[in-house]
Amino acid sequence: MRECQIEKNLKNCNCTWEPCSHKGICCECIQYHWGMKELPACLFPDDVERTYDRSIKKFIEIYQRTP
Repeated sequence: MRECQIEKNLKNCNCTWEPCSHKGICCECIQYHWGMKELPACLFPDDVERTYDRSIKKFIEIYQRTP
């Protein structure tokens, strides 16, 4: 089994939610957000991530208009 590379993951994590206990632990982050019918911050551009709208609808809206 692979070990979580938290420090490496944190370098690519753009989550601005400070009390987040899932930062750097991608498997927990994905499970948490998917359980709320959301996607994790790393799938959104920084400006959208800061709105905390992590909905699937917002994801589609953003990437549907991207060439």
